[in-house]
Amino acid sequence: MPLGSIDDTDRQILDLLLKDSTLSHREIGIAVHLTGQAVGARIRKMMDHGIIEGYTLLWNPAKIGLAVEAFVTVFMNSGQAHQGFQDFVKNKNEIVEMHRVSGEGCYWLRVRTVSAVELNTLLDELLKFGNYKLSLSIGQVK
Repeated sequence: MPLGSIDDTDRQILDLLLKDSTLSHREIGIAVHLTGQAVGARIRKMMDHGIIEGYTLLWNPAKIGLAVEAFVTVFMNSGQAHQGFQDFVKNKNEIVEMHRVSGEGCYWLRVRTVSAVELNTLLDELLKFGNYKLSLSIGQVK
């Protein structure tokens, strides 16, 4: 399925899933005038072609005690440290996102912790790979 080769019905299905990914195939089918089985087949086709890569969940981390959200820009000590750093990050549950970036810094991390003490412990561990710049979230706008 080349880019742009989905039809209007596929786009409607995609729009409905983007608004509410918990909709059943039957519910989507009613909205787009297809059977639930036909909707399922279209969704599988879009998944097979990488148009739909997965589903996500919106949640409130503060409600389960993850009250501190921080953004960390990491500046690596050396070019040899990247693989070790990537392995370190993969094993840290409090690091919920990692991006290799151009411009200022080498990596951008999104971190969620229970407390400032836990965040500080993680930052101390980061120092074996390089320096960092820390920004704390004071509220999510979007």
